[in-house]
Amino acid sequence: MSSTPYLAGISIYPIKSLDGVTVTRSTVLLGGALQHDREFALFDEKGFVNGKRYAKIHPLRSRFDRNSGILSLQIQGGDSQIFHIDKERSALEAWLSAYFGFPVHLKQNEAGGFPDDTNALGPTIVSTGTLETIASWFPELTVEEVRSRFRANLEIAGVPPFWEDQLFAAEADQTVSFRVGEVQFEGINPCQRCVVVTRDPQTGEVLSQFQRQFVTQRQATLPSWTARSRFNHFFRLAVNTSAPSSEVGKVVQVGDAIELMSS
Repeated sequence: MSSTPYLAGISIYPIKSLDGVTVTRSTVLLGGALQHDREFALFDEKGFVNGKRYAKIHPLRSRFDRNSGILSLQIQGGDSQIFHIDKERSALEAWLSAYFGFPVHLKQNEAGGFPDDTNALGPTIVSTGTLETIASWFPELTVEEVRSRFRANLEIAGVPPFWEDQLFAAEADQTVSFRVGEVQFEGINPCQRCVVVTRDPQTGEVLSQFQRQFVTQRQATLPSWTARSRFNHFFRLAVNTSAPSSEVGKVVQVGDAIELMSS
């Protein structure tokens, strides 16, 4: 295994809760958000239309070309519906409303997207070794299926499982600085997971005992470098981040070396 951690993959999710795309490079926005990540989100009258609230979102497949503005939507196994995300917004919202059974609106935030954690606007980060280890806990899941459940933005290779736990501090008011290529990020906290990761991303089918088994294994395999004090429970994986304003406009790209700046 390489002794130098490096960025093995970048995933962004142009429309929050819908399918992601892999890219080889991405520009950092204010707060550390990656350009076009969660730039759009679906809303009803109470907030986000996402997997936490509506399992029906899982069978909804999407392909979005940000350059052309063309969005293809397909109910699993059905015919594709094509929309221009700007020019045909009303028709798109009408189709989504019919699918979910209530009024749905699409909103856009080019400045920083719609993150779950508004105190940590940067990308979530996990290691390949971590995903491989979790797959070993669940024989019915492949590494790719684990990856698609946890939907991290940045994936680190060349490190042991749970290496990314070094990217948050023991105290909640402290951060850990690290670099991905030329970009400085601040590690904030271990990401709290929700019911979404217990479901098949394609169908919404719940994997029985996923949360209980995950929590048991996560606690049992917590590395010596992990700050146990940051775990009020063990249904946590990947690290939430932010970035100083000085990093706006810089680029992360696959292959970048990753360097811890503090511990």
